[in-house]
Amino acid sequence: MKQHAEAAMSCGTVTKNIAPCIAYLKGGSDPSAACCSGVKALNSLAATPADKKTACSCLKSAASSMKGLDQKKAEGLPSSCGVSIPYSISPQTDCSKYGST
Repeated sequence: MKQHAEAAMSCGTVTKNIAPCIAYLKGGSDPSAACCSGVKALNSLAATPADKKTACSCLKSAASSMKGLDQKKAEGLPSSCGVSIPYSISPQTDCSKYGST
């Protein structure tokens, strides 16, 4: 895998990493190991403020478009996987707060 020096975050990357979480986000009992692995990878990839803002926007968009999404599970997904992010995964998240330093 190549190292990316510039902004490496895209909605494709976000979608690929959270795809294993969909069953959980629609009512499954616990996030799978693959889901948490994706959440942790996504957190690691979002290293710069620009990447964090892109990830936030993509997660917000995914949360808005997913039919049958359990909002509480979406908001708690990072902590369920042992990851701390500065915003909740929600259609109401204001991602503009996360693009500055």
